[in-house]
Amino acid sequence: MKKEFKEIKKKAIISEKYGTPDTLKVGEVDKPIPKDKEVLVKVYASSINFGNLALLTGKPLPVRLAFGLKKPKYRIPGGDIAGVVEAIGKDVTKLQIGNRVYGDLASSGWGAFAEYAAVDEKVLALMPSNLSFTEIAGVPMAGTTALQAIRDIGKVRAGQNVLIHGASGGVGTFAVQIAKALGAEVTAVVSTRNVDIVKSLGADHVIDYKKDYFANDSKTFDVIFGVNGSQSIFTYKKKLKENGVFIHVGGANSQFYQTMLLGPLLSLFGKKKFIPFLQRPNQQDLVFINGLIEEGKVKPVMDRSYSLKEVPKAFQYFEKGHAQGKVIITIE
Repeated sequence: MKKEFKEIKKKAIISEKYGTPDTLKVGEVDKPIPKDKEVLVKVYASSINFGNLALLTGKPLPVRLAFGLKKPKYRIPGGDIAGVVEAIGKDVTKLQIGNRVYGDLASSGWGAFAEYAAVDEKVLALMPSNLSFTEIAGVPMAGTTALQAIRDIGKVRAGQNVLIHGASGGVGTFAVQIAKALGAEVTAVVSTRNVDIVKSLGADHVIDYKKDYFANDSKTFDVIFGVNGSQSIFTYKKKLKENGVFIHVGGANSQFYQTMLLGPLLSLFGKKKFIPFLQRPNQQDLVFINGLIEEGKVKPVMDRSYSLKEVPKAFQYFEKGHAQGKVIITIE
């Protein structure tokens, strides 16, 4: 029975080497068999994040320590997953066949860009009832990145001033909403075309960087969240309050290396902290976000969607850095 099951072929995106979106191919793979603590998920949607781009290109180079030095060690990319449980392993206790689930596979082998994925139940959460597969597929990695950065690293609380640089992308749109849900006064830095989007998400102040330089005025912030930013770490240092925290996620390679190499030194010789942040998948964080979604405090923002065979095209669009919210992959 197991042999017959394994011989069923299903489509997936295959990544054999680091490179450009053109190196990704649609291929056929064995339909996975869930292990004892795993569930088999029929995948309906996924999305693209900065981590997916790093897994594709192998850049910045330090990511290869996790993803493979010479070539990707994860053959099927894709972290975010949304779908339905089709089968369960013998030791699965929290999920049942037919459950609508979503999660982040970045810590458990990736593999979401496929028709089926075998997933450890500990990385999945039940979907909130008020979102579709395509909507919830944009939440796992970006949503938990924003939550962990704002709530756990920044320790944002009511009445604080928070600056989100790059507030219109996947992580940024969640960060604006989560900071507002925690009671902060939020300033969003975006381009002209994204001003209305972040206003609709609740940003108290919006700086259009094509018209104004965010560092020109004297206002300072308790927390600065640099999402896909390109400013010098010393610019952010000037905009922090005495005990402020700068958190870096994604963005230009120069900012990545500045925060990683200079951040610890600047943090050591002053009260201001500079933290390069790496999100970690967490089931309880998904449950927390579910609550915010069901209360209407957080909603995913979707830019556009692509089919599984169009994943290379989706990456070409994503890597330009102009997505308004999430780029979704639908899997038929």
